Order: sequence, then C-alpha cells, then structure tokens
Amino acid sequence: MEKDDFIKLKLKFAQADVEGKIAIYTETPGLNTTQYKELLRMYPYDRIDDLEKALSKL
Repeated sequence: MEKDDFIKLKLKFAQADVEGKIAIYTETPGLNTTQYKELLRMYPYDRIDDLEKALSKL
C-alpha cells in the first residue's frame, strides 16, 4: 500500500473500536509485512486473543 494511503488507514485504525481494528487488519488488501507490524503495535494487547481468533478463521 502506498505511504499516503497507509497514513490515512493508520488514522482510521487508531480511531476504530476493537472490532473495527480487526476488520481493518484482516480485510485490507495490499498491506506489506512492515505495515501489518505497524498496525499490530497500535492494537490493544489485552484484546490480542480476539485478533488471533479472527485470523484463524481466514
């Protein structure tokens, strides 16, 4: 994903609730590994189980 688009996505991710963050993380096409890692650093650690469950369904 292009840098400008990713900056917009990060802002949307930061403002989303946990379900929204999961949707963005699992449904956004074109992210590279570095971008996924950056979003993961912004994800609430105490809700990581919810993200793992969503990823296991993919």
